Amino acid sequence: MFQELIEILILSAIQGISEFLPISSSAHLILVSNLYNLKTSSLLIDISLHLGSLLAIIFYFRKDLFNLKHNKKLLNLIIIGSLPLIIFGYVLYSSENIFVLRNIKVIAWTTLFFGIILFFADQKKTNQNISKNLNLKSILFIGLFQILALIPGVSRAGITITASRFLKFNRVDSSKISFLLSIPALAGASFLGIKDVFNQSIEINYLIIIAVFLSFLFSYITVKFFLIYINKFSLNIFVIYRIIVSLIIFMIIYL
Repeated sequence: MFQELIEILILSAIQGISEFLPISSSAHLILVSNLYNLKTSSLLIDISLHLGSLLAIIFYFRKDLFNLKHNKKLLNLIIIGSLPLIIFGYVLYSSENIFVLRNIKVIAWTTLFFGIILFFADQKKTNQNISKNLNLKSILFIGLFQILALIPGVSRAGITITASRFLKFNRVDSSKISFLLSIPALAGASFLGIKDVFNQSIEINYLIIIAVFLSFLFSYITVKFFLIYINKFSLNIFVIYRIIVSLIIFMIIYL
């Protein structure tokens, strides 16, 4: 029992922290599960972790989401920007081709490459903001980039922030765009998982409740402090982190 609780704590921390930072939650979950052979890692636990993150982002942006009923333009843009990921994700998931990409070599290269791309994107001077400049053209650009997040190591948060920074949105607005787009993405991932769970005989137990709660807690804290951080600093620390992680993976693979 104690070991299961520790593993849930580890998985929840990884999901909650890495889901909204530009470092790839799927890559970290895959790496840790493979390296330590976590026994509690399962489809239902994965759904619980995503659900916790989804609830956290909804709760954090509850006022913004409530105000969307008065801002139909932004609501429509978020829906449109989410469609490419939802469509491609469903096709890859249904065909099971998505599992081909879940290997350590892919994670090593994507972690390095898209970390470098993030660095160059973050050098852009900002003159755009959500309220005035987020339009159909820009949200489609970001939404198409988000498709790449289906590859572990790319990072959904990372690639959407990268695309937004290339469009010269400031770091805070780029992150807000990423967070808003995460809601349909997390909801879609949870829905696909729940759909599979219905085909299995699985008993809901205390580990599921703990996983949702801890994932919610870590996710909420991460979003809160990440927005404070990027209001003052660049994204270089995440670029450096990605490079270090990729080099460690390369050493594991090739040495």
